[in-house]
Amino acid sequence: GTMYNTGRHVSLRLDKEHLVNISGGPMTYSHRLEEIRLHFGSEDGQGSEHLLNGQAFSGEVQLIHYNHELYTNYTEAAKSPNGLVIVSIFMKISETSNSFLNRMLNRDTITRITYKNDAYLLSGLNIEEVYPETSSFITYEGSMTIPPCYETATWILMNKPIYVTKMQMHSMRLLSQNQPSQIFLSMSDNVRPVQPLNNRCIRTNINFSMQGKDCPNNRAQKLQYRGQCPTFLLK
Repeated sequence: GTMYNTGRHVSLRLDKEHLVNISGGPMTYSHRLEEIRLHFGSEDGQGSEHLLNGQAFSGEVQLIHYNHELYTNYTEAAKSPNGLVIVSIFMKISETSNSFLNRMLNRDTITRITYKNDAYLLSGLNIEEVYPETSSFITYEGSMTIPPCYETATWILMNKPIYVTKMQMHSMRLLSQNQPSQIFLSMSDNVRPVQPLNNRCIRTNINFSMQGKDCPNNRAQKLQYRGQCPTFLLK
């Protein structure tokens, strides 16, 4: 794949000859991985776009997939019903890092994309390595977090974080939103403000009794949702 500095995200896009599809869990259709984006904060503990019990994490990895069974490409799917599935994985500071993130964030790699529009080719990546060792997730129907924020995304939040080192977080904070000839502005804090739930139904396959009201307009469906872990079909 190729890593990019988009000016807003660290973005990883796969080569067209290496397709990754995801299915199962809360998904009715198979979805194809389009892009991986990294969100992170200027300080530890404030870089995620989702909060867990009111607490943010240092960063968030988002794997953005589009419905390739119904739509011909990502652009069409992003503005269409059942268009996107975004798998979200929290990043947490540790002494060691996730092996996939280590490939992206080691000094030799991350310094190749310091400025906006910089790109760097990475080979030999295994997408499954980015996932934490859990089959538990929380899911809800929501919107994209970048404009125009279409309400076309099914979000799947994995129930365990993956880890990055302090040095890797620091390296990401040295990435610029701008080109070399412009003033340096750190890419950090590239997160959308947390949005209200607006009566959205949140489901999970975590095996515990969740308190609260039934999902609106779906009285037979409790907040707890039992489903299988998403599976990967590598083609």
